[in-house]
Amino acid sequence: MTRIDAHQHFWNPARGDHDWMPMDNETLARRYTPMDMAPAREAAGVAQTVLVQAAATVHETEYMLGIADATPHVGAVVGWVDFERPEDRAQLERLAGHPKFRGVRPMIQDIPDVDWMLKPEVQWGYRALAELGLSFDALGFPRHLANFLEVLTRYPEMRTVVDHCMKPDIAGHSPESFRVWADGMARIAGETGAYCKLSGLVTEAAADWSVEALRPYADHVLEVFGPARVMWGSDWPVVRLRCEYGDWLAAAEALTEGLSADEKARVFGGTAAEFYRLEG
Repeated sequence: MTRIDAHQHFWNPARGDHDWMPMDNETLARRYTPMDMAPAREAAGVAQTVLVQAAATVHETEYMLGIADATPHVGAVVGWVDFERPEDRAQLERLAGHPKFRGVRPMIQDIPDVDWMLKPEVQWGYRALAELGLSFDALGFPRHLANFLEVLTRYPEMRTVVDHCMKPDIAGHSPESFRVWADGMARIAGETGAYCKLSGLVTEAAADWSVEALRPYADHVLEVFGPARVMWGSDWPVVRLRCEYGDWLAAAEALTEGLSADEKARVFGGTAAEFYRLEG
């Protein structure tokens, strides 16, 4: 089995376009490069990774593609274009010519308007992704689930993956919050062809998180999407807010211990290879 990390980042805050990043956070507000990741990635036996945007600029996408050109283990890049600028279709068409560019991720979780994704002026973006065969990483919170379902059913041909299990409120877990999240995820899984990343759970949990605190969420995702549509991602270096790379991998392995060998091979490699069209 080729082990693939379906979601990781490299960044340099000195570039000045990571508006979301708290610059007083010693864990996040520092440069992260392939060399920084190498010891943990190699120890985990991860052969390929998907490098995902973390700044709302095309310049960052160019920065990531440059890293990908020089880094054999980066098999795919998920970038960004401005969905509020229909003329950015030209950017998408240009970026699509890069052999490692696979799609985009609007930073919907950071947009105050929960209905932004439904605005008429951004619909061109979903159509363009579908027409160009590019992917859409859905980044949001449980409050966005209904709108994501509407978008995904409106554009069924758009290849979509839900990032970070849609960031359920694990730290503040309540029966009601779990039900709302679980119902929304079940509808996306059952009514669309979207995939889901088993990633980001530890950073939605309390600082004293445990595998058992994460288990109901992982179990639900695996049940409704099935291992063939679930892919593991580290979310490194954001994961370092709670634990190190190997700690989250060990937790994910514990959360999937009930799967068959073939199902584990999908979650830890095969699903990502299929969705992001990675070569072995």
